[in-house]
Amino acid sequence: MKVDMFHRLLDIVCAELTIEARTSGFTKALVFENRVREITQKVSDEIDAGRYHELLANVLDDLPLGIHIDMHPPAQGFPDVVLGDVGIEVKFTEADTWRCIANSVLETNKVHSVKHICVVYCKMGGIPEVRYDDWEHAVMHVRTSHVPRFELEIDATRSLFDIMGISYNDFSGLEMPKKMVYIRNYARSRLKSGEHLWWLDDPTDDGTSHSLPLNARLYTNLDMEEKTRLRAEAVLLCPQIVSSGRSRHKYDDLVMFMLTYHGVLCHQARDLFSAGSAAGVGGNGKVKETKMDCALEGQTFDGIYILRSLLLLEDDMRKAAAYLKSTLFLEYWGEEVLNQINIDNPDSRIQYWLKKADDYAQTWKPSEFLFKNT
Repeated sequence: MKVDMFHRLLDIVCAELTIEARTSGFTKALVFENRVREITQKVSDEIDAGRYHELLANVLDDLPLGIHIDMHPPAQGFPDVVLGDVGIEVKFTEADTWRCIANSVLETNKVHSVKHICVVYCKMGGIPEVRYDDWEHAVMHVRTSHVPRFELEIDATRSLFDIMGISYNDFSGLEMPKKMVYIRNYARSRLKSGEHLWWLDDPTDDGTSHSLPLNARLYTNLDMEEKTRLRAEAVLLCPQIVSSGRSRHKYDDLVMFMLTYHGVLCHQARDLFSAGSAAGVGGNGKVKETKMDCALEGQTFDGIYILRSLLLLEDDMRKAAAYLKSTLFLEYWGEEVLNQINIDNPDSRIQYWLKKADDYAQTWKPSEFLFKNT
């Protein structure tokens, strides 16, 4: 069936269903779904019998429709009503809204012979009404809190697929890992300052996925080896920790990284770098040796403890620069880094970190002390 004829058919179907919604009403989604099947079959039979032809100008060459709807289809099929190569997904709400959650983006039960889908939506709240919209146009968001699910709205101002830059049919034909590339890019585009993605996804995708342990952990309960590794990763991605001690949000990204990528809650982030223990300064005047002790002798500037802690982490930061994925640096440093360095090169990452750190620090220059042999 041509899309124009499909739309004309649904114009008539939705008009009849709206009359029923306002007279006898619908109380259950399944009752409405079955009624969609019955009315669609009735109207298509009437069209084939010669009725409504005055409403079907320019599409009469698509007749007869010859529709035979399965009134008892398999459960969970998508779309709900199959009409050859077109189909109807049925939605129902008792609320006064044209917006609802739809199916999973995985679309496991999709009928692949269907090439064009429309959603027929019954709104019983407010003034009852039944409307339809093209599925590609109605899907306007994807929720990513657990299994990514489409969200739709009749007559949405902008389609999700327009935003993602791919047609629904092309997106639907992708394997799930490739779908997740589009979904993550969409989700990132909606993040506010200080927000980061946090969800489980397929480790075989583009490399931006990560798995969290089932049990959240406290940083203070980790062994020293893991603490050191996490500190090195976090500070490399978040050079703003070298900012003035008066900077209110300089540890925000660092805390979010540990939480969203490692499931580790760090409730005293400041102590990771500015406490005496982190800087290698212990009781009774004991001080751990660093590579720059001569240059640091007598220095008392703001950030001296942070500098000492970074000097002690330098080798671990260099290792992190070699194994962390490029997508992490893009997430925490921003897309503009691609225009400035080779993001895949560990030495380039260190040099860019030094540049960023110098910009953040006010009373000292990290590049004068750190990674002198880079």
